[in-house]
This record gives sequence, structure tokens and C-alpha cells, in this order.
Amino acid sequence: MSERFFLYNDLIDTKTRFVSFMGDNSRYDLAIIMTDRFYGKKLVLDMQSSRFAIIGHDDLEEEGYIEHAFHISEEEASELKSFLYEVI
Repeated sequence: MSERFFLYNDLIDTKTRFVSFMGDNSRYDLAIIMTDRFYGKKLVLDMQSSRFAIIGHDDLEEEGYIEHAFHISEEEASELKSFLYEVI
């Protein structure tokens, strides 16, 4: 077996917020990971769908980004964005 070639292999401290809430259309179980790794953006994991995205304010403003990243409807994305605007 050849030697493994790492592009990077860092151990960093993170702060993680676990939050679960009910919207009008869906339940959301999220892990929001804060680190200096993503240029001020946060890693948002949807634990129900096993989907994640690196999200900043600019991503929340981009039309269709949340819907695409989490494979959710426009109504569900509106609920999720409403929360994410508070924490991102």
C-alpha cells in the first residue's frame, strides 16, 4: 500500500449548537458548527435528512440555495431561513 497523501489533517476547536424546533411545515433538528475554518460561515447539519451546508449571510440571500442544499420546499426553506438569520 502506498503512503497516504493528506491535503490537510488539522485538529481544531469548534463550538456546536444543537437545536430542534417545530415550524408550521416541518420539524428541524440541526447542529450548527462554528469554527474559523469557513471564513466566518457556519456548518449547518440537518440531522434528519443527513444533509449539510456551509452557510453565511450571503448564502441566505441567494435565491434557492437553502432549498437546493437541504432538498426542501420553498415553504420549509422560508421557516429554516427565518431561524438561520437569527444565528448566522
